[in-house]
Amino acid sequence: MTENSFVVPDDGPFYDDLEPGMDLTPQPPVTIDSGLAAWYQSIVGEVFPLCLDHRLSSRTTGQAAPLASPGLVVNLAVGQSTVATRRAIANLFYRNMRIARPVHVGETLHTKVRIEAMSDATPRDDRPNRGKVLLGIQTTADDDVVLDCQRCALLPMRGSHLPGHVEDTGRAPEGIDIGDYADLLPDGWDSSALPILRAWTIDEERSDITRDVVDQATGLARLTHNRAIVHRDAAASAYGQRLVYGGHVQALAQASLTRMDPGMGTIVAWHTCNHLAPAFEGDLLAFSHRLIAEHVTDAGLAVRAFEAVGTAHRHVEPGSNLPETAEVLKWIPVVIGRAV
Repeated sequence: MTENSFVVPDDGPFYDDLEPGMDLTPQPPVTIDSGLAAWYQSIVGEVFPLCLDHRLSSRTTGQAAPLASPGLVVNLAVGQSTVATRRAIANLFYRNMRIARPVHVGETLHTKVRIEAMSDATPRDDRPNRGKVLLGIQTTADDDVVLDCQRCALLPMRGSHLPGHVEDTGRAPEGIDIGDYADLLPDGWDSSALPILRAWTIDEERSDITRDVVDQATGLARLTHNRAIVHRDAAASAYGQRLVYGGHVQALAQASLTRMDPGMGTIVAWHTCNHLAPAFEGDLLAFSHRLIAEHVTDAGLAVRAFEAVGTAHRHVEPGSNLPETAEVLKWIPVVIGRAV
């Protein structure tokens, strides 16, 4: 972060406040303590052995402090990045999210945000002008880089004239080479202490019979320091109700995956994460998980990539423009665990 970081206006930023190459003044660092970890766990209900069993975590990782949920780490980093997206209309995708090393309770996260590319949206008579902004996000834990990714958001205009940005903001990648993530395997772990992963064949899809309701949505937004107004103020939403933070849907998908494969050690990457449609407080979410790639190392660790799909079921009032059922998430995490 440079000394000349862009100071975000009190009422923004809007799309036309930003320029490619800008570094934004960051949010304050956040220390993950046991209270923060417990509150997150109470909202999402993961079954991550290394986050729940401190003795197992110590034996496996060699660290006295327990493992922090990779979902909590990512969602804090994303929340810190909302210095750029307080006015966001929507978040379009995440890509190439790599967790360089596991984070433990007691470490302090600090996130830097840079505007990497911008692209004016096609003007339409039925809506105000807007544009896409590609953000580069880098998070450190106690000065080590632990997370790096790109995030694309849609922002409204402050003025009426589009600035003329035509840069390629990209899209989520297609396909996956599981070998690209081999360098993210944690150093020094004793994998013999981990539970064995469940047997799962490539392209096999399993549905979680436990559907989960979205609740405490504003609580998670506050917990992760997410500043997006649409998650707190229904008047800021085109739907007449608060939008649920997309990370909340992803967090419940992650909790579902831990139920389906409770031997998982940790998550080391998001290959992609696409928010397909908005979610709302009270939605009932159903998740399915398909194993799309796997690599077993000589050390007996399995690196697996899943495609998780989340579908929202909701009661819709007469005259509503919302569907009763909608796919809201397609997420490809890369996980590690003890091979079968």
